[in-house]
Amino acid sequence: MVGKKRIVLYVEGGGDSDSLHVECRRAFSSFLEKAGLAGKMPRIVACGSRDDAYDKFKTACCRSTSGCIPLLLVDSEESVSDEYSAGTDCRKWRPWEHLKARDNWDRPENASDEQCNLMVECMENWLIADVESLRKYYGHDFNGNKISARAGNDVEGIHKSEVYSLLDEATRNTKPKGRYSKGGHSFEILALLDSNLVIAKSKWAERFVKYLRSL
Repeated sequence: MVGKKRIVLYVEGGGDSDSLHVECRRAFSSFLEKAGLAGKMPRIVACGSRDDAYDKFKTACCRSTSGCIPLLLVDSEESVSDEYSAGTDCRKWRPWEHLKARDNWDRPENASDEQCNLMVECMENWLIADVESLRKYYGHDFNGNKISARAGNDVEGIHKSEVYSLLDEATRNTKPKGRYSKGGHSFEILALLDSNLVIAKSKWAERFVKYLRSL
C-alpha cells in the first residue's frame, strides 16, 4: 500500500489542443471512476504525443519524491510479444522491454515495470470492447456487427490498422457525427465506456486498473 502518496498518471492523448487535453483528462477520469477508483483517483496529465508522455514521465521520475508515484500510459502501437507478458502474474510482465525493442525507450533508473502501462495496440482497441456504448454515441445508423464478431473476448489481438478500419466501416453512415474521428470522437466515447467490459477483454487494461487499485 502507498498510504497518502500522490499518484500522477502521464497519459498519451490530446494533441496540441488545450481543449482536447481537458477532454482527455475528463475521459480517463470517467473511465477510472467507473472502474471503482472514485475517491482514489490519480492526477491525470494529458501529454499530447506518445513521445511527450514518455519525456514527461522520465522527468517526473527524476524529480520524484517519496510522496509521489508517476505512472505512464501509452499505446503499444504493435502487439506485445508473449515473452513480455507471460504467465498470470502481471506483476512480472515487462512492458519496458517492449518499448525498448520498438522505440528504443530506456526505462528510467528508478521506475518499475508496474509504473509502465500499455494500451494494446491503441486506445481504439479499448473502444471496440464496448459496442453498446459506440451504438449509444453514434445512434441507430451505427453498424457494429463486424466489430462484435471480430472483437469477441479479446480486443488486444486485433492490429491497430484493422481496428481503425472496423470503426470507419461501422460509422460511415452515421449522422450527424459521421465517420470515426480520433480527435473529435475518441475521448467522448472513452468517457461512455463500461470500464469492466474493457478490463474483461483487455489483459493490459486489467493490469493497469489492478495496479491503480493496489495503490
